[in-house]
Amino acid sequence: MENSSGQRKYRTVIGKNTFYFFSQDSEDAFDININLIKDTLLNLKNEIDSNGLSKEIFNRLLRDKQQGLKSLLALTGLSNENLKRLVTLVRVADDDELSALTHKSRWADEQINDDISEWSDSRINSLIRNNPEFRAGIVNLFFEGSSNVFLSRSFPPFELRKLSIQKLSFEFTSLIDTIVRYKQKGSYSALRANNPETVIQAILERLDIPFVCGDLPQLVDHEQALKRTMDFIIPDKKSPQVVIECAFSATTSSGQGDKAKTELQMRGLISEYYPDAQFWGFIDGIGWYVRKRDLNRMASAFDEVFTFHTDELSRFENMLKGRYRR
Repeated sequence: MENSSGQRKYRTVIGKNTFYFFSQDSEDAFDININLIKDTLLNLKNEIDSNGLSKEIFNRLLRDKQQGLKSLLALTGLSNENLKRLVTLVRVADDDELSALTHKSRWADEQINDDISEWSDSRINSLIRNNPEFRAGIVNLFFEGSSNVFLSRSFPPFELRKLSIQKLSFEFTSLIDTIVRYKQKGSYSALRANNPETVIQAILERLDIPFVCGDLPQLVDHEQALKRTMDFIIPDKKSPQVVIECAFSATTSSGQGDKAKTELQMRGLISEYYPDAQFWGFIDGIGWYVRKRDLNRMASAFDEVFTFHTDELSRFENMLKGRYRR
């Protein structure tokens, strides 16, 4: 009977499969939005072809067109999330050239402190429409950002190349570049060479310090539901002296709070089952910079916290030499 019921349900899913669900009304509304952006870009190209490329054209685009910012992002391939990260970076950066380029003193009138938070989409859009200096600064970033020294050190080259005057002029090869970068974004994000954990691994290998990754056996035996894979266990799983977790975040999300909660829980388990082991964390990235509450909780989970700044990497090496005993 059970088998017959199972077969019936199986045949229902196979025989009545819709393959892809979609709402026609939602599809139509989304198509309207895409067509608006497309038409805005076509009109923009015609204006550039007729009058030449200028910052004023893009200033008017952002000021007057409802889809202006979305069109600019589509043309260059820069995501809305990375634009928000870029605005945050400008706000917190102490760099005269970048401040002058973006007219920072005319719109960033806040007192920069530890409690800085990321601006919402609505605030950025409002400033673009209503604050000429902020709008001009955004235009300058897209025209000249790729040649700024501070951004070349702080913003990923894969993203920085999207701030290109060639893209703004609709050059064919630059448009192809936008398409290719969009297609390869997932592969780029997955590059192991760009994983900050490789920096930790290289230091351990250079210092000839043995390490493994994986589950701690005591947690496997007694805390199966709570255990998790550790990034680095020094020197081995049987007698760990240092356990290291890497938490680099270039984006912000509610999941950062869950991550902090998990690490606090892990701190308690390591203290209980491996009282002689130290729990160290690498916490870095602009995603943590603007999520201070989650950052505080996350940092409190570790016995010691480092970033990937060169000074911090040196401190990590020195502490590691003092802690590890062969």
